[in-house]
Amino acid sequence: MSDGGASDETRGGAAAFEHVIAGARLVQRRIEAFYALEHGPDVGDFVRAGENGERETLFVRETDDALELELVLPQKPHADSLDHDAQIIEGVSHFVFVAERARVELPTTELELELQAEIDKFVVLAADAEFALARAPDLHAVLYDDAYHLHSHASARGHRYRLATTLAARVITRLTESPPAEARRFLQRFYRSGQAEKIRMATAH
Repeated sequence: MSDGGASDETRGGAAAFEHVIAGARLVQRRIEAFYALEHGPDVGDFVRAGENGERETLFVRETDDALELELVLPQKPHADSLDHDAQIIEGVSHFVFVAERARVELPTTELELELQAEIDKFVVLAADAEFALARAPDLHAVLYDDAYHLHSHASARGHRYRLATTLAARVITRLTESPPAEARRFLQRFYRSGQAEKIRMATAH
């Protein structure tokens, strides 16, 4: 017989997703601290759990007097997964970037969102208090060299994702031989630049 309450499975799923939300908040704090941003809206207030197999997605709707955001994050898998962690970072990166651009009243593009997310994956996964780059070669291989794209290279979305990955890889490669403080200053300037300047900075020799 049922007592009318939530099942153990439902309660377990809810508890597991609370860990996802907590992780998203931690990623937000790390991104904001690394780039010296003002604290933005709490990402946890804008998150909902994705359906089975649904990947991270940021929904944005702009009205005359407001910017409405909803961030879909995948539910926590049974085992540790770099793909899951990367999706959380990517979703939070999109959220923080859109919120920051709205705060300073600057536009953004889908390419900028994807490019910044590819860099933020490295920043969050590699950085410690001193932004040490010791893990750079291994992370570079996993995030960029071995990147798998769901969309065909012939599609606009597939082309955009591949270009973002290529540009991010160039940025991180340039920084691996830089002192941590210098690398951080470069990435802070990169974050605040527009798309054309980002591409110039990524492709400069």
